[in-house]
Amino acid sequence: MYTDHFGLRELPFGITPDTSYFFSSPRSQEALNTLLVAVRNGEGFIKITGEVGTGKTLLCRKFMDMLGDEFVSAYIPNPYLEPRTLMLALADELELVLEKDVDQHHMLKSITQRLVDLASQGKRVVLCLDEAQAIPVESLEALRLLTNLETEKRKLLQIVLFGQPELDHNLAIDSIRQLAQRITFHYHLGPLSKDELDYYMAHRLRVAGFGGARLFSKGAVSRLFAASGGFPRLVNIMAHKSLMLCYGEGKQQVGKEHVTAAARDTVAMRRRPAWPWLVGACVLAASAAGVTLALVR
Repeated sequence: MYTDHFGLRELPFGITPDTSYFFSSPRSQEALNTLLVAVRNGEGFIKITGEVGTGKTLLCRKFMDMLGDEFVSAYIPNPYLEPRTLMLALADELELVLEKDVDQHHMLKSITQRLVDLASQGKRVVLCLDEAQAIPVESLEALRLLTNLETEKRKLLQIVLFGQPELDHNLAIDSIRQLAQRITFHYHLGPLSKDELDYYMAHRLRVAGFGGARLFSKGAVSRLFAASGGFPRLVNIMAHKSLMLCYGEGKQQVGKEHVTAAARDTVAMRRRPAWPWLVGACVLAASAAGVTLALVR
């Protein structure tokens, strides 16, 4: 694509949660510190909330990567599951082999025994649930009951909920108020500030191999902040499109006009397929500039 043109080893603005691109902004670092302190204190429930695109999944992956050898992590990315299926997912993460038609009692007994065995080995088990706002109320109650399992000194299972702000509304339901009362550590992850966004861009470009001074002009960064609101996912999408347009014109620095066009296209994605327009614009620009555009290799 445009990697060779800009001297990059790889695409810098992907939207997959690659922990090598984790950016330690004050907010994300504070959230990460909150998680690490909470699990080391043995808290049963921990909650991280944030709007769509603020980097909760990347934070979750980074958190699990930083857990020491004394921890065993379990990860469920889509917890929109009824209680039994959620327990089966946990059993699978704990590498338990269960009978095909195991009943609820024996399944819980097997999970409990596995947690006890891990505790006897000095291990702590942390279950991370992404998109936690989608967990059904009855499944939240099942999770609460799981955190009742404990030795004389600590919980056998710690649970971290990563979710959109709707999670707070779900936890306010009277029938699961006991769970909400057990959440002693929580953090709300917000968007990047304008200054943080500039550092964020430089960080991702550096990780991707860029060795130049400034690939995005100051005007481009300002426009990117205004268009994205500082939400990392939107920043990545628009920055990637801006690089495509800049490459298509044969230029070496992304300008405000490239971000403006990318932002317009991103908003238009809600109404129509956007990429044909963007690719076409790149091809036309490349032809005019006398460069060869190879979008597909």
